Amino acid sequence: MIEAGTRAPDFTLEDQDQNEVSLSDFAGTKLVIAFYPADFSSVCTAQLSIYQEVIEEIEERGAKLIGISVDSVFSHKALQEELGLSIPLLSDFHPKGEVARAYGALIEKRGHANRSLVLVDEDGTVAFSMAAPTPLEIPGANVIFDALEETS
Repeated sequence: MIEAGTRAPDFTLEDQDQNEVSLSDFAGTKLVIAFYPADFSSVCTAQLSIYQEVIEEIEERGAKLIGISVDSVFSHKALQEELGLSIPLLSDFHPKGEVARAYGALIEKRGHANRSLVLVDEDGTVAFSMAAPTPLEIPGANVIFDALEETS
């Protein structure tokens, strides 16, 4: 997993609406990146639903939140619509897992991201990172709030 103090690797990925989103779009803002394994798994839908419930509180603390998985933009769009998500979901589809790999979040033998959180500060430096012990464990919203508090 990428370590705090490391320059966050740049990326440009498509979101659920096929718009390009880059790390540089968040310059001057704290960015929480939630890597997750797959759309429509029960654990992933629970995780994203939890984060959706607290998205306003995250933004009140001066941060933006995005989700990244290896699924396609079409899968992301369907998931966003089904769950009523406002969280942008970015597709790390091709080359598969390239961004997750750059952040140390890819489980190579499985071909998908581990459930991981990365907080990038306003200057583009990783301020916090954590990987769940297994893809079945959800990093709670409290982990995000604690990281934002510690880096304020």
